[in-house]
Amino acid sequence: MIDPILSLSFSIHSSPGVYALLLGSGVSRSAGIPTGWEVVLDLIRKLAHLKGEDCEPDPAAWFKDKFGKEPEYSKLLDDISKSPAERQQFHKSYFEPTEEEREQGLKLPTSAHKAIAEVVSKGYMKVIITTNFDRLLEKALEESGVMPVVISTPDGVDGAIPLIHSKFTIIKVNGDYLDARLKITEDELSKYDKRINCLLDRILDEFCLIVCGWSAKWDIALREALEHCKNHRFTTYWTFKDEIDDISKKLIGLRRAQVISIKNADSFFSELAEKVLALEELSKPHPLSVKAAVASLGKYIADNRYKINLHNLITSETEKLYSELNDKNFPVQGIAFSADELVKRVKKYEALTEILLALTINGCYWGDERHQKLWVQCLERIANHAGERNGLTVWLNLRLYPALLLLYGAGIASIAAEKYDTFSTMLSKVKIRDGSEEEPAIFYLNTANVMKQSVGQQLPGKERHYTPLSDHLYDHLRIFLEKFLPDDFHYQMCFDKFEYLFALVYADLQEKKNGRLWGPIGCFGWRYRDSDNRSMMDEIEREIEKGYRPLIETLIRAGFFNVSMERFKQVKESYDESLAKLHWF
Repeated sequence: MIDPILSLSFSIHSSPGVYALLLGSGVSRSAGIPTGWEVVLDLIRKLAHLKGEDCEPDPAAWFKDKFGKEPEYSKLLDDISKSPAERQQFHKSYFEPTEEEREQGLKLPTSAHKAIAEVVSKGYMKVIITTNFDRLLEKALEESGVMPVVISTPDGVDGAIPLIHSKFTIIKVNGDYLDARLKITEDELSKYDKRINCLLDRILDEFCLIVCGWSAKWDIALREALEHCKNHRFTTYWTFKDEIDDISKKLIGLRRAQVISIKNADSFFSELAEKVLALEELSKPHPLSVKAAVASLGKYIADNRYKINLHNLITSETEKLYSELNDKNFPVQGIAFSADELVKRVKKYEALTEILLALTINGCYWGDERHQKLWVQCLERIANHAGERNGLTVWLNLRLYPALLLLYGAGIASIAAEKYDTFSTMLSKVKIRDGSEEEPAIFYLNTANVMKQSVGQQLPGKERHYTPLSDHLYDHLRIFLEKFLPDDFHYQMCFDKFEYLFALVYADLQEKKNGRLWGPIGCFGWRYRDSDNRSMMDEIEREIEKGYRPLIETLIRAGFFNVSMERFKQVKESYDESLAKLHWF
């Protein structure tokens, strides 16, 4: 049997952003943070002391006998602390360390908090649900450079950034210690505001769940939220330290959860973070490999005496990648589609392509006409993948993803360097073999063909995006092009210009092929739907009006648009009209 922590580590690594944590008081126990009920008992002791009575050995029983009802946290707090300032100081005594406690390492982020923060900072998690009042997790995240969105009240739900747009969100379902509206007693824990319930329903439906340090016994409303979540598309992992109570057993059965026995929260999260980050290192080429390859290219491309060395470098890395893109590593038959499998494949393709992508981007930026044939051969080799011709369509289409990465990288780098001949050559010369026929690669190497919108929306953080794969490429390629386009605005302009002109070339060829003028829609499709934010499209229109249009004329000279500026204008006008008709425009 595979160690469940190892299985969980693989799942988290292959599906970043898919997992959410549900954390209870057990995660903060080693920091010396009291549970909510322990705070209530202490409040009762203080109240008894003010009345000159002894409430031991059972403060809760004393309170019920004295007042004829169960203790309510908010009313107890009113009796002990009258002003907001007093209440805040009262809370701080439980959740913030004194100097002595700080020296002892108490009420400070634990190993568990720090391990969680490390995994979050790498983008592997986006959401945490917690019943804890303390701010140890927030402190650990801030130390890791993550500023979380924190929702601790129903009002906070209304003003919060949507989960898909937030880097990280903490939902404190029972409140925050600096707010007196804490949920502690059984009555308070039995119901949540409708807004909190709706948010919980969405998270429990859309995310995998890891439960740690939480007992289902007391948090009745949270328990009910888990019970009425009917979808179990993702695995739930439920950790336990000692015996599992009957209520938790019921929830584990309902969610068909994988149970993991742990020593404590600190050791569990430390081990989990260690394994996830180890997998991250193993899946990437060593940074020196990329840097060494790019350094060699810089030397070879600058001096024609090294043209053989340059050719050998590129063809060697191309063949390394080609050999990895086989049906054994990426089977297209017998593997059902799932979001986990999609993300795993995308990440694996990206890791394998990293060196060749860096070489292609640097080569197209610094190279000239002498080197264009090399980039064409490289892209054609990766695009014309040998393998099974029958299989699940989504996996067959996804095999073109490495070639799509290379085409985007080459095209954007060429535009950034104003190497327009290189850009037009990549669009016009690269061919893909379909049986005995050869067709322009752009019919296959486009976001609409490689990944349908509904499939792309399974990517983490892209669930409701109009152009999910385009948006993902925009994020992924940013670091590769950062040294050439350090300014985000210029990067966006070059990225959008590549996708827009690519779409116009596609539309031109598509109409000639089957009479339908259509081109794939990239980020620019939704980015420029606002007439006040049309920077890239306005720039192209100004170039046409002023007659200074080297990029467009280069495409025309390459044979596109019937070698006619009038044809270009016609295609552009028709394509822009089709964009304007989209319902999200």
